Amino acid sequence: MSEKSASNNLSMEVSMTAPQGSSKCFDDDGRLKRTGTVWTASAHIITAVIGSGVLSLAWATAQLGWIAGPTVLFLFSFVTYYTSCLLAACYRSGDSLTGKRNYTYMEAVQANLGGFQVKICGAIQYMNLFGVAVGYTIAASISMTAVKRSNCFHDSDAKDPCEISSTPYMIAFGAMEILFSQIPDFDQISWLSIVAAIMSFTYSSIGLALGISKVAETGKFRGSLTGISIGTVTQTQKIWRSFQALGAIAFAYSYSLILIEIQNTLKSPPSESKTMKRATLLSVVVTTIFYMLCGCFGYAAFGDLAPGNLLTGFGFYNPFWLLDIANIAIVVHLVGAYQVYCQPLFAFVEKHAARIFPNSDFINKEFDIPLPGGFKPYKLNLFRLVWRTLFVILTTIISMLMPFFNDVVGILGAFGFWPLTVYFPVEMYIVQKKIPKWSSRWISLQILSVACLIISICAAAGSFAGVVTDLKVYRPFQTSY
Repeated sequence: MSEKSASNNLSMEVSMTAPQGSSKCFDDDGRLKRTGTVWTASAHIITAVIGSGVLSLAWATAQLGWIAGPTVLFLFSFVTYYTSCLLAACYRSGDSLTGKRNYTYMEAVQANLGGFQVKICGAIQYMNLFGVAVGYTIAASISMTAVKRSNCFHDSDAKDPCEISSTPYMIAFGAMEILFSQIPDFDQISWLSIVAAIMSFTYSSIGLALGISKVAETGKFRGSLTGISIGTVTQTQKIWRSFQALGAIAFAYSYSLILIEIQNTLKSPPSESKTMKRATLLSVVVTTIFYMLCGCFGYAAFGDLAPGNLLTGFGFYNPFWLLDIANIAIVVHLVGAYQVYCQPLFAFVEKHAARIFPNSDFINKEFDIPLPGGFKPYKLNLFRLVWRTLFVILTTIISMLMPFFNDVVGILGAFGFWPLTVYFPVEMYIVQKKIPKWSSRWISLQILSVACLIISICAAAGSFAGVVTDLKVYRPFQTSY
């Protein structure tokens, strides 16, 4: 998912520290009293979850049909809620009221599992962040080309096929991200997260409204109980696309990486875990209802022809101005969301480099660059300039070589869902609660974990099969397919 726009702002709410003991003003860890409630936590989660993943839900529902589609959406929402409750119980090590706080997901893994599993968790986390950067570049370029095609169709009265290359728009998006990535700390531009959250609700709501209007216009619900028809696709393609749909739905529910950070803003008593469980239930219910509406009305509007990206699959030609607003909102949202996801990766590499080369001026020295208008000088770091620029260039090149939105979303969902949403929360909970091995509770948790692993493997296989199929007909740097 939003995307996780809350994660970088949350630390600001609790960042000031003071000596222990002044309980009226400070919490048990010496930080300023946290003020978060079930409502603020729910808002953070909803903002984080509802993002570009919602746009692929109509396509995912079309692959699965009227029975399996809503059922899978519900099952993913239940698994997400349940494992989030397990993860919430791991915020404090030991006692749920007085135990040591874990401020991040990685700290929780370190405290409960430690050793090699922390490195595995870090590798998965940062690879996922890199993949999201690629996915967002693709999604932004598709929205930009959609605006151009929409206006082209309108100007030519639908006589011009309006074949538009996505390559220049990927380059333009990359250029914007090179500029924004030079901001040292995302907390300095927290307003961008707020704008991104507003934009995500804007385009999601427009997509839902257009789906409802399309159903009202035709007067019937399209689609079938079993999903896309054999004939429209082959039997093999239907299997692979059904697996890929699982990955798309998993991606839409992904927010585990910031749950601990959200929980770290909550006041107590009651215990943070109790408040977080209530917030998780509320936000997952709201999100699931919204997802059901978007996925089901999108499928009802288009049936087997439901586009991979509800707004940019060009199912809606009119009102073209509303379509343009939605796609512009997507681009604005993704500009901010790209930075929200990449800043932790940037910080990790730069801190690691500074630790290895503590005496290097190239890595550690900052130069003051005067800014007009009375602003504070910009602190230029050469390593940050070079490394972040190369990172954005690399993600842009990969996006140009593999611009398949649904496939990338499916891969990201499959790759991140099992380890980050299921495996680590389950294993940490078992350690935290000292659940005996081979007890009925332990066996039930392991069955859940294995079942989700199988689903993730199927989703990954389907998404990679989609990439292979698309690459057979795609020509890099040519007119968009």
